[in-house]
Amino acid sequence: MPDDVHPQIQAIIDRTVELGIPKVRNLSTQAARTLFENMSAARREDYPPPDVLKVENTSTGPGYGHVPVRIYRTSTEAQAPVIVFYHGGGHVFGSLETHDTVARFLARTTGCTLVSVDYRMGPEHPFPAAVEDAYDAAHWVANHADALRIDPARLAVCGDSAGGNLAAVVALMARDNAAFAISAQVLIYPVIDYRGGTPTYARYGKGYGVLEADTVSWFMERYLPDPELRGDWRATPHTAASHSDLPPALILTAECDVLREEGRDYAAQLKAADVLVEHVEFRGMIHGFFGYLGLVDDAERAHVVSARFLEAVWK
Repeated sequence: MPDDVHPQIQAIIDRTVELGIPKVRNLSTQAARTLFENMSAARREDYPPPDVLKVENTSTGPGYGHVPVRIYRTSTEAQAPVIVFYHGGGHVFGSLETHDTVARFLARTTGCTLVSVDYRMGPEHPFPAAVEDAYDAAHWVANHADALRIDPARLAVCGDSAGGNLAAVVALMARDNAAFAISAQVLIYPVIDYRGGTPTYARYGKGYGVLEADTVSWFMERYLPDPELRGDWRATPHTAASHSDLPPALILTAECDVLREEGRDYAAQLKAADVLVEHVEFRGMIHGFFGYLGLVDDAERAHVVSARFLEAVWK
């Protein structure tokens, strides 16, 4: 068993073993989706989602991909700051429901309107479908600021894991297309390179929660079945031709995570391109801890760090 994780994380790992939760790599796509949905539903029973002022399910409509979104409002402000949020799940599972508590908590903690995006996933819709939906959703939010009662000058993209990958890619696309502006990006243990190979794959690739080295391969086979596309910057953002002129970035990493090293490297890459970067690593944490609200103290702290970063950027 791991000997370097936080005691609260160890308790979660022990409970997972006790319940006999199967490894993702041993499941079919649908079985993995069902498992993740059921686990999230059980967690919501133990830790009821916090209230927000209003929740609305809608879609981006014609011209923007008809992408389903869920809007969380925390105030009646006419021009509220807004977070466009992309859930994790390896671009294969995860949903508006699995990340409902996270979305609510992040909206409340930041005081923002939050738009959670239900993008298409593999294997039914492989790369770049998720990227297209992610960009269309952010573009729609920016172009409908008055109707959505948000301030387009305070628009941030945010996501965890695969969602962090999408947030990073959308920031690059928005810069290149110049169709709308993103003022900040919050990348929570993001996938920066599906091909892996960093030292943390060997160090934390087994026994440290749901995301193991083999799990990343399972995701890649479904989201990026064509090996020739795995180095495309829209899948692997560190291969983009330039990282200059990107919005300020907060990158959160977990010490005991296979993705830790690529998160660190991306922070360094952005800094080298003169992008304002804040990198915070949480010791003893594993992949997924941002959603362990009510179970792990650092989950709530990570939300607070995100709120303080956005507040500082928008000042």
